[in-house]
Amino acid sequence: MHDLKQLKIIIISFFVLNVQLLSAQTKVLSNAHSHNDYKQKHPLTDALNNGFSSIEVDVFLKNNKLIVSHIYPFFKKGTLETLYLKALQDSTIKHQGPVYATNNLPIILLVDIKTDAAKTYLLLESTLEKYRSILTSYENGKIIQRSVTVIITGNKPLDEMKKEVIRFAFIDENLLNIENKNSSEIYLMASTKYSNLLKWNGKGKIPEQEKQKLLQFVSLAHQQGKKIRLWASPENKNVWKELLNCGVDYINTDKLKELHDFLISRKTETN
Repeated sequence: MHDLKQLKIIIISFFVLNVQLLSAQTKVLSNAHSHNDYKQKHPLTDALNNGFSSIEVDVFLKNNKLIVSHIYPFFKKGTLETLYLKALQDSTIKHQGPVYATNNLPIILLVDIKTDAAKTYLLLESTLEKYRSILTSYENGKIIQRSVTVIITGNKPLDEMKKEVIRFAFIDENLLNIENKNSSEIYLMASTKYSNLLKWNGKGKIPEQEKQKLLQFVSLAHQQGKKIRLWASPENKNVWKELLNCGVDYINTDKLKELHDFLISRKTETN
């Protein structure tokens, strides 16, 4: 009985050590965006285990809480703070600064506001203040880069955020408006639905006209220092490859492991 107990302890110890080693060896994927991350089997954890550098979460303001959910939360659900901010803070403490042990690349937390922009941001602002030590900030005209960059999409509190001298969030611009050259001090990312630019589904060769259109938008965004994301894009390797070849910064996916494997193999091929 005693030997069996010792064997169990050894097995558990080996498993914990192995998990730690895997965590320490995680390759951070600068192009990987976890769409609706909270719908994964293990929110945030699955994305980090696969090395994702951008993570998206929908939030609703309900009973003075920022509830994480895809539709209005009639039942009790986790909050942005408990599921994401606290866990990310714990990770930065563990790794003495960055979220990942293997890379100090800041990760993006894309917060999709589903309820009233101004009212929701009022609570979000005070919540983010508690995690200011790990959050990229805008302070007196300068952007100070830290471990996690919060970018707001969905219902955007633009008027409220423009008034702030110090803030801990930025905005996801509509890519179709990129020619307006909005300030990169508040807009760090530019996104649109895939079908707004492209009809190609990955079969055959991408039409040259569509490719040139995409390249034009990518060029304009990059000239302004903004990252590009196309959401609701077809989930296949041909589309992923073409988007990356055209300079799109983030591949939007629900298939974390598949995109992870694709990006790792692509990186190996190009080395």
